[in-house]
Amino acid sequence: MDEMFDRLQAVVDRYDELNELISDPEVIADTQRFMKLSKEEGELRDTVETYRKYKAVTDQLNDDNDMLHEKLDDDMEQMVKDEIKELEPQKAKIEDQIRVLLLPKDPNDDKNIVMEIHGAAGGDEASLFAADLFNMYSRYAEKQGWKVEIVDQSATEVGGFKEIVMLISGDKVYSKLKYESGAHRVQRVPVTESAGRLHTSTATVGVMPEAEDVDIDIDPKDIRTDVYRSSGAGGQHINKTSSAVRMTHLPTGIVVAMQDERSQQQNRAKAMQILRARVYNYYHEQEENSYNAERKSAIGTGDRSERIRTYNYPQNRVTDHRIGLTLNKLDKIMNGDLDDVIDALILYDQTQKMEELNHG
Repeated sequence: MDEMFDRLQAVVDRYDELNELISDPEVIADTQRFMKLSKEEGELRDTVETYRKYKAVTDQLNDDNDMLHEKLDDDMEQMVKDEIKELEPQKAKIEDQIRVLLLPKDPNDDKNIVMEIHGAAGGDEASLFAADLFNMYSRYAEKQGWKVEIVDQSATEVGGFKEIVMLISGDKVYSKLKYESGAHRVQRVPVTESAGRLHTSTATVGVMPEAEDVDIDIDPKDIRTDVYRSSGAGGQHINKTSSAVRMTHLPTGIVVAMQDERSQQQNRAKAMQILRARVYNYYHEQEENSYNAERKSAIGTGDRSERIRTYNYPQNRVTDHRIGLTLNKLDKIMNGDLDDVIDALILYDQTQKMEELNHG
């Protein structure tokens, strides 16, 4: 506990220093430095406010306990005891909040994400499930006040998606959706199945933090760009000009093809955005894998082949296999009410990290 208070005091000192810096005219004049320091100040604010609240409660408790050693009349003594009874659980609760606030932060938590959903095993039914997952995440994003932009899609004749790629932007998107990477399995009677047999199919979800130039420096020499004519439905402008773009990152072999936009320039910009996220994620995953080899956490944020969740329609049930969570409200979840699942995953991850810190 003492070590925790040393760390807290260091956070408070840094917070006070930051407040002085961001009111310094020289710092204000340097926009980039001002933004960087303001962001750091914002990140520490919760911890400092919680710590101040903790100190206020602790001081009050110490005063009350001191008073009990004095001669008090019965009413006064009862009042002080009642207050102690009220303050002690408050103190314990704030201690827990502080422990969470002091956990190591994932540097990507504040980022927007690129999400890719692929229909996997199960043919048409898998592509329809990919579309259902796309709708589920879109509705969840809407409830969070986030913006969803479709970057690329490959639709199937039955109204599903072989693949859909979207950019989700808003407040701390990665922190909420980073646990969604993996294989999602659905069990239901397909619309196309006349005999009414239960069918199992899967779709995979990949979640990557959107990478800025500052996050990853891709050498233009490492990118091969091919330009070709767009194909497929799309009216008059298709096939007249070479507007589709395929970019290959030579060191990793990652390929991004983009033909959604009307101009080559727009396709280049979109392809670069996705390529940067994929390359950043590729290197990030390699680090994660070596880190996770030491830290046997049940919820990674990497491998797409790992089966993470089952959606059972006949029983209106969703099961997250990593944390053994089962909820009988599949209808609500598919409608974007993902909070119960995501909160449980965050809590599980925080608990794991806390145990590591305590045993570290």
